[in-house]
Amino acid sequence: MPDDTEQPLIYHLIELRDRLLRVVLVVGVVFIALVPFSNTLFSLLSGPLMAHMPDDSSMIAIEVASPFLIPFKLTLFLALFISIPYVLYQLWSFVAPGLYTHERRLAFPLLVSSTALFYAGAAFAYFVVFPLVFAFFTGAAPEGVAVMTDISRYLDFVLTLFFAFGAAFEVPVLTVLLVWTGMATQEGLREKRPYIIVGAFVIGMLLTPPDVISQTLLAVPVWLLFELGVYFSGWFIRQRDDLPDNDGYSSVDRYKPMSDKEMDAELDRIDKEGKS
Repeated sequence: MPDDTEQPLIYHLIELRDRLLRVVLVVGVVFIALVPFSNTLFSLLSGPLMAHMPDDSSMIAIEVASPFLIPFKLTLFLALFISIPYVLYQLWSFVAPGLYTHERRLAFPLLVSSTALFYAGAAFAYFVVFPLVFAFFTGAAPEGVAVMTDISRYLDFVLTLFFAFGAAFEVPVLTVLLVWTGMATQEGLREKRPYIIVGAFVIGMLLTPPDVISQTLLAVPVWLLFELGVYFSGWFIRQRDDLPDNDGYSSVDRYKPMSDKEMDAELDRIDKEGKS
């Protein structure tokens, strides 16, 4: 059960401040450790593009400070990326005392899986999407046009794709949460499969650069991950319903949304009470 001892608001604010300071400290330590390798890290990041550029071509820096600032910016983002598990751990430690036992048992696997899926999305973008997209872009250059990408524009481009694919790979977690909270059912989501497929391509259009390849490479995994989330949502529901009543919160007492028929009956009852 959640902690019944009510703490003053200032106590929670102090705890939140302390945890945020820990997050900033860890990100800062990781960043300082990575700074000496900032140029090497950018070379690794630019590898998928450089592999498809002509031998006599190279990337360029338009701004005067770009050769220093862009690797520096990449290192900062990478430090935050590496620190995500610790950031989520601090978030979990802050909210966990207010959760019931059954909520902790279900929320913790979702937290871990969401972290792993975000990393998987970023890895999919780097190892699968980047080579295909950059091969298409460099190969589509008209004759007489030298492909020389600005390092600032390149970093913005790849960070957008990293975020888009990392967020898109969270679809199974979102699907499980929708079913777990009662906002949707497995059967209802399966019936809406055609709309989900269309929505996946719309998401691909909005989150990726304006090319068909990256849009399709995002939309297809989103659809497949949706199917995976629908499948595993049944397991989470069974786990929720089979939990023993060790905290006084039985499955009977759990909130269940009204059906359409129950909602109509409740509205009729309220209307009759208002007229009497």
